[in-house]
Amino acid sequence: MSSEKLPTSQTPGKVGFISLGCPKALVDSERILTQLRTEGYEVVPTYEDADVVVVNTCGFIDAAKAESLEAIGEAISENGKVIVTGCMGVEEDNIRKAHPQVLSVSGPQQYEQVVNAVHQVIPPLASHDPFTDLVPPQGIKLTPRHYAYLKISEGCNHKCSFCIIPSMRGKLVSRPVGEVLDEAERLVKAGVQELLVISQDTSAYGVDLKYQTGFWQGMPVKAKMLDLCRALGSMGVWVRLHYVYPYPHVDDVIPLMNEGLVLPYLDIPFQHASPRILELMKRPAHAENTLARIKRWREICPDITLRSTFIVGFPGETDEDFEILLDWLEEAQLDRVGCFIYSPVEGAGANELPDPVDVEVAEERLERFMNVQARISARRLQQKIGREIEVLVDEITDQGAIARSQADAPEIDGLVYLDGTTNVQPGQRLRVRVTDADEHDLWAEPL
Repeated sequence: MSSEKLPTSQTPGKVGFISLGCPKALVDSERILTQLRTEGYEVVPTYEDADVVVVNTCGFIDAAKAESLEAIGEAISENGKVIVTGCMGVEEDNIRKAHPQVLSVSGPQQYEQVVNAVHQVIPPLASHDPFTDLVPPQGIKLTPRHYAYLKISEGCNHKCSFCIIPSMRGKLVSRPVGEVLDEAERLVKAGVQELLVISQDTSAYGVDLKYQTGFWQGMPVKAKMLDLCRALGSMGVWVRLHYVYPYPHVDDVIPLMNEGLVLPYLDIPFQHASPRILELMKRPAHAENTLARIKRWREICPDITLRSTFIVGFPGETDEDFEILLDWLEEAQLDRVGCFIYSPVEGAGANELPDPVDVEVAEERLERFMNVQARISARRLQQKIGREIEVLVDEITDQGAIARSQADAPEIDGLVYLDGTTNVQPGQRLRVRVTDADEHDLWAEPL
């Protein structure tokens, strides 16, 4: 890129942005973009319009690292000036070995370093006034206007043998409860109808703060999952909980779901059901009697939706371990499930475990697992036909509206199709009657 194209201190710099990985990384991207907009930079959608490109990487598994390196290479090829940040940024040597041209490399949550790197390429506006520029109070969001991710903490205290997140994102650091609630309130005032609470371990929120009391709207609120949920539930929007470990105190949140303060939805990464494999995985709370607790949750809140993720083909997983998992799945009758074949990640303790599972065996187990779950999901959705439910409209097409129910998180769960309904708006909540279902989605008509 020639120097003639670079902006001066009197013209706004233009930044391209690529965000990869999970919703937690998306929130990091939103914070960086908000700071850049506050300083007067423009965010542009194409390589050719950008003075510099920021790539927020993912480094969770090898496939994600490969995607990140590919995205960096494309940005270098198309633009030439590239700043790298995010989870894979902790592997600076590997990034620079593959792409020595990158201008800067930083790890996750290192917002200031990213912004400073942008400054090195494009000086901020000399006459910029952040108080008069059009940065919305809720900041720059990469999600549709009607829903937003609310990150309540960084890092994780667990040492799961298949995961390197703690080495990338550090130990648990909870945000002060007043700060979280203030952000949530700004989002709701800006029109957000659904808050998706995310972290590495939502149920551990506040442990590091010793559940310190903060203040919101002049009222004392503890930095604790239950108290946070109660406060968020008072805002009148959908509140959805993700990445919840099944600690005993999670039971206290279920009544809030039955009362309608929090969506009757839990995203719990169970990962496996065989006690032996859970021990090899070093999973927290693996000794809990999860089936009994699931039964109790459903007694308290019959409409609760349970989503989870599992790993098959973990080192040492035998046929017997896998059958235990299938039996558990049949008993648990979870609503939404994702499953992955174990993938070794550089730096993970599981790499040292003996008895790796043959790839073909793991693929066969994945297929069997998903066939069982497809049957369970289809049956549970069939039971909703004829029921009245509330949905949130996501988009309008020529065929009608596409919405989500309280049982459906964006981009990972199912959809509710309102064929022929075009007189509604994205972000609108309405009551509908379910008319049909398959193993993933529902069809309904407005009441």
